[in-house]
Amino acid sequence: MEILKTDVLIVGSGIAGLWYAYRMADFGNVLLITKKESSESNTNYAQGGIAAALGEDDSPAIHYEDTIKAGEGLAKENIVKIVCEEGPRLVYELYHLGVEFLTYHNSLGKLRFELGKEGGHSRRRIVHVKDYTGYAIEKTLIKKVKEKNVKIIENCFLTNLLVEENTCFGAYALSQKEKKFIKIISNLTLLATGGLGQVYLHTTNPPIATGDGIAIAFEKGAKIANMEFIQFHPTSLFGKKINNRAFLISEAVRGEGGILKTIDGKTFMEKYHPLGCLAPRDVVALAIDRELKKRKEEYVLLDLTHLNPEKVKTRFPHIYETCLNFGIDITKQPIPVVPAAHYICGGILINEYGETAIKNLLAAGETACSGMHGANRLASNSLLESLVFAERAYLKSKELLKEKRIPKNLNLKVEKLCEEDKKIEELVKRLKKLMWDKVGIVRNDKDLTSAVEELHELKEEIYKILEKGVNISSLEAKNMILCGLLIAYSASLRKESRGLHFNINHPEKDDINFKKDTILTKDDIFK
Repeated sequence: MEILKTDVLIVGSGIAGLWYAYRMADFGNVLLITKKESSESNTNYAQGGIAAALGEDDSPAIHYEDTIKAGEGLAKENIVKIVCEEGPRLVYELYHLGVEFLTYHNSLGKLRFELGKEGGHSRRRIVHVKDYTGYAIEKTLIKKVKEKNVKIIENCFLTNLLVEENTCFGAYALSQKEKKFIKIISNLTLLATGGLGQVYLHTTNPPIATGDGIAIAFEKGAKIANMEFIQFHPTSLFGKKINNRAFLISEAVRGEGGILKTIDGKTFMEKYHPLGCLAPRDVVALAIDRELKKRKEEYVLLDLTHLNPEKVKTRFPHIYETCLNFGIDITKQPIPVVPAAHYICGGILINEYGETAIKNLLAAGETACSGMHGANRLASNSLLESLVFAERAYLKSKELLKEKRIPKNLNLKVEKLCEEDKKIEELVKRLKKLMWDKVGIVRNDKDLTSAVEELHELKEEIYKILEKGVNISSLEAKNMILCGLLIAYSASLRKESRGLHFNINHPEKDDINFKKDTILTKDDIFK
């Protein structure tokens, strides 16, 4: 087995992992491992942009109010304040590093960002690079990280964390190309492993989004919070998938005037919210779900045909070209759309500096739960939160690095590699269908109870398979099943409807009993 030593280990190559690597490279040796090629992450598919109070009619205080409102009583006020206040400076830093955000000069000759608007925002505050913002940010940060000689190992899968006496000293990883385990000893470890959308049958997330960081940290004793709050993006392209991922039609499309209609051309969002098509995405997803069930139809339409065709092509070139490749000219035909699992508001519980319940283990980005989003994420706040918490983790890590105390002998059972098991594919299919049918947009007590029982059975099945040996497919399946169980169990505990969690047996919000986080540890699940 290869043994590597580093000051800082980063797992994940989205905006959180890359920004932290860029910052930490000046303070020690940094090793970043990533599951796929360095550009593959949820950040890469963030079309809309990054929210920041940079408009002349905007302020961090107004952004704060919008975020708190969307969070439905669970967004942590101190965290939201930190992110909204620190965000604008960091967005300017990204711009000065070379991210080609769209800009213009006002009448006084001052540089201004071209700002988009999305659901739930009371101001135009979405800084963007047309409709491929995430890709543009990653491209720039990867270049900067490589310039600082950060070592990047691609196609390297996190298999376990080295934890002794509730302190993390690194990790075990599996090199997919060389088919061998690597023991990485580090003073600090940051998990930036992204989301878990692949737990669901329909998702906008890439195939790598299997909840690895959340599941592994959970197994090692970290606290996990608010897993019931899954954001279903209301508008993914119906009937077409790219690499097992539903193609996302950005919320910015509705921000620029796109209108949701039923198949027969009737508008419906005005029945559900005063903001109509610009309502927060949980409201829009729930409204679409209700219309589909009521009308027994498979999709609704997102209509841009009334907008200026050239403006649509210029603002959304990636969406235009992708849909055109599928035979849909969005300037002439409405887009068939359906909700899909998109973002997890919960994750590994962290404090205001990205620290977890395990010493020297930090987390940032979608894999973490900072309290920024509460019960519902405001559009385009995710890249902002990732950036701010990567920055704050860096500020804390500079201090933590001064205390280098790695034990001489670190022992952990290393699994043996084995061939693919045909049962794994079947287990994952069962998981995805179960989560979509029973722990989806609309939930009920009976289904949630049943789902928890079935997920426990899946958990036992996967652990038995892993006893014979491991491979990436079986480890991913284990991580997805654990995340599914955390989602379902958390949802079963919340006997109310709030934000992204809607239970038809408890349709009202209950602030007396449930205006609090749902926090789980392995003792709650492995009873």
